[in-house]
Parts: sequence; C-alpha cells; structure tokens
Amino acid sequence: MKKTQGLLFLLILILMGSFTTDAKRTLPKVDVKTLDGKIVNTSSFQNNGNPIIISFWATWCKPCVQELTTIADVYDDWREETGVKLIAISVDNSRTSGGVLPLVNGKDWDYEVYLDENGDFKRAMGVGLVPHTFLLNGKGEIVWQHTSFTEGSELELINLVRKLKKGESISN
Repeated sequence: MKKTQGLLFLLILILMGSFTTDAKRTLPKVDVKTLDGKIVNTSSFQNNGNPIIISFWATWCKPCVQELTTIADVYDDWREETGVKLIAISVDNSRTSGGVLPLVNGKDWDYEVYLDENGDFKRAMGVGLVPHTFLLNGKGEIVWQHTSFTEGSELELINLVRKLKKGESISN
C-alpha cells in the first residue's frame, strides 16, 4: 500500500510540475541558406540580448510582402529605439526561390533574409500558413507568434518589442 501511495504521490508531483513549468521554446537547429547560397544554422541567430522578429514569408504571398514592406518603412526607427532585428525566412521552394533576391532588392528590405527551400525550418517551427511571425526575447526564447497580416498589425508587434526591451513579460 505504501508503495502505491508513493507512486501516486510521485505521479501527482510530476503532473503538477508539467502544469507549472514556464519553459520557453527556443529555435530548433536547422540549416537555411543565405541569398548567396551559404549554409547558416538557425542556432546562430542572435541579437546581442535584444529581441528578434522572425517572419516566415513567400514571394507569392501578398500579405507577406505587404507586412515586410510596411515594417521596412519604420524598421530603422524600430532598430534605433529597441535594437530589434528582423529575420525574414522565405519558404519559396526551388522553383520560386529565384524571385526572392530580386524582390528583396526591389523593395529595399534591410533585413537578414534566408531561404528555407526544403521547408525544414518551417516544419520545425510548426508553420502551416504564411505570413507567420515569431517574436524572440533577448535570451532567444520564443515568447509570441502570430499568423496573417492586417494593416496596423505592425503596431501591435512593435509594442510587444518595446515591452520585451523594458523587461516586461508578454503572452500570446
């Protein structure tokens, strides 16, 4: 009987721990390509303790291009104020990825842009639809995510970045 009670007590402790842990998810370690074809592992994405925005997008996705273009207009101000870095991950496959560089150059996006042609990073992050935006705190922990884009969504995003910069917690 004591053995059963001990096992039951242990099971309760384990279950309580699973509900009370506040472990944050970090980026998976996946290889992506730079626009000039160099392999980079996502574990190297850092920003000196400042927040990082990771935006999954595609050239054929109008809301994606609209979101990244809207942010481009205010990105210099955002970086100056908060130190935030935006990393754009193209999910274009090998047939459409040739259009990424011309689009990025044509829009004059000042982001780090990577190609995830085989979708490994996209799958590892649980991205189903684009645009899909993640926000990482200064420790590289994923603290917020959002799909889709509507006019004004960038204001919510920068407000969350500001909170992170001040050390405030945010919830999804």
